[in-house]
Amino acid sequence: MKQMNTVFKRYEKKYLLEKEQYEKVQGVLEPYMHVDEYGLSTICNIYYDTPQYDLVTRSIEKPVYKEKLRLRSYGTVTEEETVFLEIKKKYDGIVYKRRIPLTLKEAKESFMAGRVVGEQEYCQIACELNYFFERYAPVPSTYLAYDRIAMTGTEDESIRMTFDFNIRSRQDRMDLTEDSEGTLILPENQVIMEIKVDDAYPFWLVHMLEKLRIFPVSFSKYGTVYRKQIFPKLFPAGHRQQKMFSGTKAGNGHQYVLKGEAYV
Repeated sequence: MKQMNTVFKRYEKKYLLEKEQYEKVQGVLEPYMHVDEYGLSTICNIYYDTPQYDLVTRSIEKPVYKEKLRLRSYGTVTEEETVFLEIKKKYDGIVYKRRIPLTLKEAKESFMAGRVVGEQEYCQIACELNYFFERYAPVPSTYLAYDRIAMTGTEDESIRMTFDFNIRSRQDRMDLTEDSEGTLILPENQVIMEIKVDDAYPFWLVHMLEKLRIFPVSFSKYGTVYRKQIFPKLFPAGHRQQKMFSGTKAGNGHQYVLKGEAYV
């Protein structure tokens, strides 16, 4: 089995591309980047949160530190196939991702027990996951899938770029053994490009972004699902009070933020 990286630390920036921009980017990348060994793959995730959606609402506030928990598979899997239980943290612009490979059956058992059942070699990561379980008592919140092309630098393998298409989600059938169908959260002609580096961008990459007038955006897949699909169901238009964002808590002790405004 190919050795899997379980700890990541890097700078990540997202860019929202129209189809025409994406095609131009691919033309520029050819001498510098190549599609990695996975090629085009479908990535399936179940995001976990508190029943009050504390993790995603805090993330939308754009704090210096934020974290999320998800269970990830590459395509639809069986109970005995490998999935990844991941904590993703972002502090001061740097992304830290730590994950444990488990069978889907083991992962389900971990959530039922409220503790990770994993190999000893992942002891430190398991401790972090168990602290997360204890602190948040997370429950399934959203199923989110997308089709991804992943690329690696030809000369500098520390540079990675991903292109995510057909980003879709649902709030039922929270199981990675199910199909990856869902409701699109972006128009079909839009692509999320993500650039992941350990340090500064190389000159050719900076030049490409400037020439094609591509600028970074603040975009969270789970956050977008919350704003577009979950929030409207929680608070229908006729049953929510809108006010400008202020303070850290409102109403029943939970603050729900949508495009800079608080809904309580």
